[in-house]
Amino acid sequence: MAFERNAQHFGGYVMQRPHIGNISGVPLDQKTCDTWDNIWKFQAHPEDILVAAYPKAGTTWMQEIVDMICQEGDAERCRRAPTYDRHPFLEAVAPKPVPSGLQLAENMAPPRILKTHLPVQLLPPSFWEQDCKVIYVARNAKDSMVSYYHFQRMNKGLPDPGDWCNYFSSFLSGGVTWGSWFEHVLGWWNAKDHHQVLYIFYEDMMEDTRREIEKVMRFLGKELSEEVLEDVYQHTTFQAMRENPMANYSSIPSFVMDHSISPFMRKGIVGDWRNQFTVEQNEMFEKEYKRRMEGTGLTFRTHL
Repeated sequence: MAFERNAQHFGGYVMQRPHIGNISGVPLDQKTCDTWDNIWKFQAHPEDILVAAYPKAGTTWMQEIVDMICQEGDAERCRRAPTYDRHPFLEAVAPKPVPSGLQLAENMAPPRILKTHLPVQLLPPSFWEQDCKVIYVARNAKDSMVSYYHFQRMNKGLPDPGDWCNYFSSFLSGGVTWGSWFEHVLGWWNAKDHHQVLYIFYEDMMEDTRREIEKVMRFLGKELSEEVLEDVYQHTTFQAMRENPMANYSSIPSFVMDHSISPFMRKGIVGDWRNQFTVEQNEMFEKEYKRRMEGTGLTFRTHL
């Protein structure tokens, strides 16, 4: 447990919000930019599984589902370490002496379950060269925006989001870390036609979790009994995840993630955007959404 092992190094530590740089026009933590050459050269293994998503689209949820499937429903094995240690976050660079996601991945024997928020054009090419299986989770932009806003409020590893009105504009223009939601979901949508990419919708997962778990299982080439599938489902309900210290990020020090500001697992619903968007913002959003998404063949649901 990287943060726990290094806790003695953080006495009185004050977390500084990151400076933001960019790689090929995509805003990223400057520490990520500084190590980009090594991230780009990362060597994937053919049996690695990558969980990819825009931030706050259900990444942790999918990581836990994939781990449970790979562990054949053994929940105790999935509690062997927190999510961030089990499934290295490739482009994440934590304060020293905590190892980076890249270091964790390189020190882990394949096959590995890895995580990224990178847009498709920035994915290290070895994933394509090794024909790795990628599961991409996509969530509607309105709920993604609201969830990301509250996540940035509580997570000092990300820039201060400022007030909601300014954040709304920044998100819509692609000025937030990891860039444009529109480009992200569309880039990965197109990649599925050329690579082993399973494109999963957060809203579908909320509507029928068991159905989507079976879809992931088949994609991974696994065969699990109905009893084991039920175990996977029960272990990965929102309430179970929220109460699981190996999945809810409660082991991250409060000077990094302050759950009193907003819990890491906040609501887990579809349509919470209605509680945040003004009528005027919704009209602005719909106009931009139509401009960017019309004719792409990619559609999202903003309510169930």
